[in-house]
Amino acid sequence: MGALDYLSNFCTITGTRSRRKPMQTVDIRVKMDCDGCERRVKNAVKTMKGVKTVVVNRTLNRVTVTGYVEPNKVLKRVKNTGKWAEFWPYIPQHLVHHPYAAQVYDKRAPAGYVRNVGYAFPSNNVSAPEERIATMFSDDNVNSCSVM
Repeated sequence: MGALDYLSNFCTITGTRSRRKPMQTVDIRVKMDCDGCERRVKNAVKTMKGVKTVVVNRTLNRVTVTGYVEPNKVLKRVKNTGKWAEFWPYIPQHLVHHPYAAQVYDKRAPAGYVRNVGYAFPSNNVSAPEERIATMFSDDNVNSCSVM
């Protein structure tokens, strides 16, 4: 934003400057059975204003939309095609500390993914005493004991 843009905001009385939506990626889980379903969903989302790329992965039932869009509007557009859709509820399994906790493991999830549930991650302020003792004498800890 240059100096002229900054000063022009003060000079114009009726002009309101609209902010551009941030670039974001929206992942949606869509039930797709055939090539026609895939094409219908892709064409519906591709015609939206601000969409840069649309990637449809039918084996994972996943649609990834990148662009200057609002996630709720993308979800609504996909649902208007008549397909069942929701925001992508899964995360890679290696990111979760307790992948087999209740309601985290999902049989319908794609291979290598589990459901994104907040309590599957350990909290930052509370750690097990064994973990604190193990990290106290770690080589990665710069404040560790250096008696050798």
